[in-house]
Amino acid sequence: MKMGNDKVTHKKGKKSYAVFGLGEFGTSVALELMEAGADVMVLDIDADKISDIADKVTLAMEFDATESRGYEKLGLRHMDAVIVAMTGSLDACVMAILLAKDMGVKEIIAKALNNTQEQIFQKIGATRIENPECTGGMRVARNLTTGVFADYIEISPEVRLIKMPVKSEWVGHKIFDLQLRNRHGINVVAYGPEDNLKTNVGPDTVFEVDDVIWLTVDKGHMKNIE
Repeated sequence: MKMGNDKVTHKKGKKSYAVFGLGEFGTSVALELMEAGADVMVLDIDADKISDIADKVTLAMEFDATESRGYEKLGLRHMDAVIVAMTGSLDACVMAILLAKDMGVKEIIAKALNNTQEQIFQKIGATRIENPECTGGMRVARNLTTGVFADYIEISPEVRLIKMPVKSEWVGHKIFDLQLRNRHGINVVAYGPEDNLKTNVGPDTVFEVDDVIWLTVDKGHMKNIE
């Protein structure tokens, strides 16, 4: 069963994702990716779940992830990332990860329920392991669509906490001179090398090339740092 607005496209500059499994995590990832303007294909063995989400994503397909013969038609090799969010069948998760890897998908994110699954998924090709539910799904999706960020946490509906490498145009300049707060609505809360972050941020703080920055920013100013 295929349902949705259109087939998954691969337009230049527009990212495409495949999400296997429509539990809370998979659904929240898929919807957040759509909101970010990506093309999203969702797959689940449950026809009711596919029907419920069909008009909210690019393509929704009833799919048995344990059947290897069906994968070739999915076009996974064209996806920017594959998210494996099935929890009811370890066999299905393993099959999806292995075949996505074989098809050359560079980023394979897998949801693990425990340490054993985490170890298995890493060994067979998952590039990132997650163990969240709904809010974690949103976080994963936002990290995917805003690749400049190393981490992204929604503190409130309007405020984001973001970890990112220092922007090249900020290197060598004082925070006061950059006017990050006044011009861009950005508040730096920590900076420095990954293993030696400092929280004594002041107007005379100068960013260096290898610095990592933790900052808070209002939702409306997000594009100032993307």
